[in-house]
Amino acid sequence: MKVGNIEVSAKKSPVLEPEFVPMGLYMESFEKNAKEPFAIAVYRENGNVSVYDTKIYGDKEHFEDDCRYAERVLKFMLWAAGGYKVVICGNTGVFERLASLYRRGGTQNFDVKTMSDVYENEFEILNRPYSEKPESKSSPKSVGGYVDGCRIGFDAGGSDMKVSAVVDGKVIYSEEIVWLPKVNTDPDYHLKNIVMAMKKAAEKMPRVDAIGISSAGIYVNNRTMLASLFLAVSPEDFEAKIKDIYKNACKQVGENIPYEVANDGDVSALAGAMDLKDNQVMGLAMGTSEAVGYVDASGNITGMLNELAFAPIDMNPDAAFNSWSGDKGVGSDYLSQDAVIRLAPRAGIVLDEKLTPAEKLKVVQKLANEGDEKALEIFASIGAYLGHAIGTYAHFYEIKHLLLLGRVSSGKGGDLLVSICKETLKEDYPRLSVNVELPDEMARRVGQSIAAASLVKLH
Repeated sequence: MKVGNIEVSAKKSPVLEPEFVPMGLYMESFEKNAKEPFAIAVYRENGNVSVYDTKIYGDKEHFEDDCRYAERVLKFMLWAAGGYKVVICGNTGVFERLASLYRRGGTQNFDVKTMSDVYENEFEILNRPYSEKPESKSSPKSVGGYVDGCRIGFDAGGSDMKVSAVVDGKVIYSEEIVWLPKVNTDPDYHLKNIVMAMKKAAEKMPRVDAIGISSAGIYVNNRTMLASLFLAVSPEDFEAKIKDIYKNACKQVGENIPYEVANDGDVSALAGAMDLKDNQVMGLAMGTSEAVGYVDASGNITGMLNELAFAPIDMNPDAAFNSWSGDKGVGSDYLSQDAVIRLAPRAGIVLDEKLTPAEKLKVVQKLANEGDEKALEIFASIGAYLGHAIGTYAHFYEIKHLLLLGRVSSGKGGDLLVSICKETLKEDYPRLSVNVELPDEMARRVGQSIAAASLVKLH
C-alpha cells in the first residue's frame, strides 16, 4: 500500500485487515531514501532527554511525507519516553506543521494536555538547527532484583489488589483482596484499603525493611500523575490526596520505610527479567487495554512512560479511531480486547451488545477453543498486529525478549496469536531477534509479587 509517496509492502498482513500499514515497515521504507539530517528531542523530568536522530527528504515533493513521518515519530516518542518539551531540529517547515498540531486546541490536544498534566509543566515545542540538536540523557532507575530483608510487595489492580510478604526472596504470605477503586469517589476509601492490605503483610514479618508498589498508571518520582484506578475521584481530591497516596500509605505502615512505586507494566517486565535471568525485556499485557513495561540492558527500569496504548502502529490514513485520545492507529485498538471486539463483525461474528467487553472476549475465546474458523481469524489477525508492533517498537527500544501477558493471550486463540506473531517477525523483520514468550501461571502470580517487593535497594 502507498501512503503519500511512500510504498509499504508487508509479506504478512492481518487476514481480517489487509489494509493495515505497519509503522515499522513504513519507517524502514521512508528512511531508506531520505537524505536530510533531522532529529526530535523530548525532555522529561530530572533533565532526561530522549532523541530520535534520523533523516527526512527535505524537498517540496516529499513535504507532506516528511510531516507525516515526523508527526508519528513524535507521537510515539511522547508516549514511549514521555515529556513536556519538544525540540525539532533540522527543518523549519516541518517544525511549523508540528507546532500547529501540538498545541492547546490543536489536533493533538490530548497529547499536549496529558503531558502537561503528567509533568506539571506547560507543553512547548521549539525549533533549532540540526547542528544544535540536544544530546540524549537518561537516568535509569536501578530498581528491582533486590531480595534481601523483609519486604512488602503491593500490586494495585482495577478489581483486586495483591499484597505479599517476602523474606529474603521467599514469599511467605500472599493474598488477593477485592476492592472497587474505579467507582469510589472518596480518596480516603483508597488510602484506607491500601494501608489495610500493607499492614496485613507487615504482620507476617518481624519488621518491614522496604515496600515495593506496582500500580497501573503513570508515576513520576513516586507520585501518581495519571491512573485509571482513581478516575472517579474529583480533580481537587486527586491533587490533594491521590498524588501522594502511596507515600502517605507507607508512612502509616511505619516511619521512614523506603518505598518505590513503578508502573505495573514495568513490574511485569522486571518479573520476566528476573525469571529469565536476562535483560532487554519488554512486558506487554493485552487486556482491557495495552499495558507495556521495559527493562533495559543493565536490568534497570528506565523511567520512560511506556504507555504504548496511545503510541501509533498503523499508518493507514483510515486506521481504527481511538475514542479516548481522538487519534487513529494507536496500539490499544489492535493489542487488547477492543481489537477482538472490533474485528468480530469483519469475521462475521455477531456479539450481543448487552454483554460487557470482557464477556464479549470470553464468547470469542470460547468459539476459538472450539475450533471456530471465524474466531481463529480474529486471533491470527491480532498475532500479525503484534508482530508488526514489535517491528515498530524495535525502532525505539532494544528488545531481546517480549513477555506476553493478559487475558487476550490465553487459550487456543492465544496460541495461534503467538504463532502468527513469530511468523510475521520472521518474514517481515528478519534482522530482528526477539524471543516472544508466554509465562506460566505460577511465574505470572508469584513472580509479580517478588518483583514488586524487590523494587527498593536497601544498601
